Amino acid sequence: MSTQAAKDHTEGHKIPLLVDDHTVTTVRESKILVILRGLPGSGKTSLAKEIEQKFKDNSRLISADNHNIKPTIRPSDEGEYSKMDEELNTCCERREANLVILDDTHHDQERLNGLFDLANKYHFTVLILEPKTPWRLDCGQLKDRNHWKLSLEELKNLRPTLEKELVPLYFGWFVMKRDEDTLRKTSHDFLEQLSNFKPFRKRLQEYGYEDKHKLDLLKYFGKTPNILHCTTKYCDYGKVAGSEEYAKMEAVKKGYSKAYILHITALFVTPRTAGARVELTEEQLTLWPQDAEKEVMPKDTFPKGSRAHITLGTAADVQDVQTGIDLLEFIKLQQSGGEKEDLGEICGGKIYYYENGMWMLNLSRKIEVKTIFSGYYGKAGVTAPQRGGKKALLPTCEIM
Repeated sequence: MSTQAAKDHTEGHKIPLLVDDHTVTTVRESKILVILRGLPGSGKTSLAKEIEQKFKDNSRLISADNHNIKPTIRPSDEGEYSKMDEELNTCCERREANLVILDDTHHDQERLNGLFDLANKYHFTVLILEPKTPWRLDCGQLKDRNHWKLSLEELKNLRPTLEKELVPLYFGWFVMKRDEDTLRKTSHDFLEQLSNFKPFRKRLQEYGYEDKHKLDLLKYFGKTPNILHCTTKYCDYGKVAGSEEYAKMEAVKKGYSKAYILHITALFVTPRTAGARVELTEEQLTLWPQDAEKEVMPKDTFPKGSRAHITLGTAADVQDVQTGIDLLEFIKLQQSGGEKEDLGEICGGKIYYYENGMWMLNLSRKIEVKTIFSGYYGKAGVTAPQRGGKKALLPTCEIM
């Protein structure tokens, strides 16, 4: 195949991971697990090597071919992956590479689920890439191209498992590790300062506590996402109406694996959630579903992108989806001219109290975070472990 497969792939569908300068720079600072997926002979290995070469200083290519694992519908011996898995786990455990590339057919869902669990464990954002060569599903051509010498019948048996693209639990922008640590620290400082803020302590009954009884918001919002992200479309692996259509949108296909800078304009807290309000650019709005706001508040009208947010934490038994609903409640009050109380400055912005335990900090300076647009393919409900305080990457908040 030489490099022709990769050439055909990038000419037909130039993935940002290889050609977009901002994306290349961002990926070099990130933790990414690239899972190559496709039939034998479709061009996966050429694409994998091209990615490895592009990021040669901090990447690691782990190939099923190097472990002599023949693609079959069901591995005859599950133990044949043991050496490959050992190499992968060692690489992640020892932090030998920021970008890990897996070259295999990845046709088996059970195998993929194990890789998604590993990505969660080691805090990797997952990118699933498939070669876009013209022959990628043409078993007649693949019979002559695959080095395993798989028969036409064997390839036809494999093809149904790879014809349909994987639809994630949700699509979104995933915050890169360094900026994620910064944002978590900023959130930590804000919640800590708000917990001690006298006007807040006077209204603790809205959080189920008696007046003036100290409430530790860090513990209250102890459930936080494993990787901070801004969801664009919740798909439930394709079960949600419109999710497959969204996955096939040209903007989504072109934006997949691309780096974007998100701008955070405010932090907010309610008795249910803590979140960050995100202001989307025109380009980012092309990835935003038309019905995202109507989906949760069908009777109200909001500008497109109003629901864009990053969940920083939720109270016990509260789902992450509630954060976006809470943000829209703030916007409803703002649109209707609802009363808000200006309570001065805290944590580099102005703090306002609305009603029913709703607090919003309008930042005097927007926070920029680097992200990668991708999908989350793992189990639902995975949360980050409780973390201790870290050295501040931003100035520590102080009550003014």
